[in-house]
Amino acid sequence: MVPGALRSRLGLHPGDEFFIKLDNGSIVLTPLAPQRYSVTIGIDAATNMPVATAERGAPILTSEQVAELLTDFP
Repeated sequence: MVPGALRSRLGLHPGDEFFIKLDNGSIVLTPLAPQRYSVTIGIDAATNMPVATAERGAPILTSEQVAELLTDFP
């Protein structure tokens, strides 16, 4: 397990995958970081409801993906 302070410093998240190699008797882990996109939350002018907007190029979430994400939401 990677210590929390090191995970934060490296920007690692649960479920991140690594490339593992042996180098002169040491194990070297290289993160295979997926592309991360920034998201902003604002208020929709027409509905006055909160909306999330991702930066250009971010993949579009399907309704099924949103429903799955919300199952773990407190």
